[in-house]
Amino acid sequence: MTSATTNTTTSTPALLSVADLRIAFPGRNGAPPARAVDGVDLDIRPGEIVALVGESGCGKTTLARSLLGLVPPTSGRILFDGAPLASSARALKAYRKRAQLVLQDPNGSLNPRHTVYDAVAEGLRIHGYGGDERAAVAGALARAGLRPPERFFLRYPHELSGGQRQRVVIAGALVLEPELLVADEPVASLDASVRGEILALLLRLRAELGLSALVVTHDLGLAWNIADRVAVMYLGRIVETGEVEQVLTAPRHPYTQALLSVLPEAPGAPVVLTGEPPDPSRVPGGCRFHARCQILAGGEAERAGVADACRSQDPGILTGGGTAQVACHWAHARAGAETGAGTGAERATPAQ
Repeated sequence: MTSATTNTTTSTPALLSVADLRIAFPGRNGAPPARAVDGVDLDIRPGEIVALVGESGCGKTTLARSLLGLVPPTSGRILFDGAPLASSARALKAYRKRAQLVLQDPNGSLNPRHTVYDAVAEGLRIHGYGGDERAAVAGALARAGLRPPERFFLRYPHELSGGQRQRVVIAGALVLEPELLVADEPVASLDASVRGEILALLLRLRAELGLSALVVTHDLGLAWNIADRVAVMYLGRIVETGEVEQVLTAPRHPYTQALLSVLPEAPGAPVVLTGEPPDPSRVPGGCRFHARCQILAGGEAERAGVADACRSQDPGILTGGGTAQVACHWAHARAGAETGAGTGAERATPAQ
């Protein structure tokens, strides 16, 4: 198995750029606000597929939805093609021709009373498409792998397989010829035999159309097969990022190591993390992972001289670029011991 290969470089200007994004939801019964996204920098370049991975509840879906204007940020900045993402209804409508969302459950995305044709044509009608609607729908279905497309026009969602329904959802996104797809667990509800087909489709669309994509997933195997770059998220913040092969073959953050250890092909025993992820309304001080960290619990952080820093000092926010980075005091200390000094590219910026 080989990982996806990027066709972009770190010098290519970002299509989508996020800087210090924060999203907080009001707490219940006087509780502090829940910091669902708590300082995220993230860039996605033209033609690049970035996988955003992490446990359920870490803020992945909230971040993804905010990138499409569906969840307003509390603070921070989102730029698309160099321009700030505006919040007016007209500006968001124009933006959503260029950036489309593909959800996990095609059953929830498709109206059971609408034919496939109407489901795919809906976006064209919302945006006042002035061309040949039938040709546009047929082209989108064909690109999504439903051929001959006319055979599917009058079919309803219940008449399709799960993989076919997901292809209809993808066709509905493609019909507007977007530049960016945000796919939230796009194959999680599909049988294993169909998952590979949908992933191959996304890679083919990138190759043929130059699409960029953010793929939200808890599945590191999926990230390996489809992504150019991976960003690992924990408790509202990205804690490790870099090219997918680099991160997934030589993970530096203890959380990334734990996620990878449970894969069937992983060497050694799985790492069992203690406890549950903390409440996002009560993010612990110091490294937000320290209460569950197997490196701290096993004494390795103490031997590296960073145990106190793990408990008291925030490792900071990783920058959004394509360089390999990790927000971990122990990883920095280990890198410094191996090279004589930690490199600047490894370090996070201080949290505000």
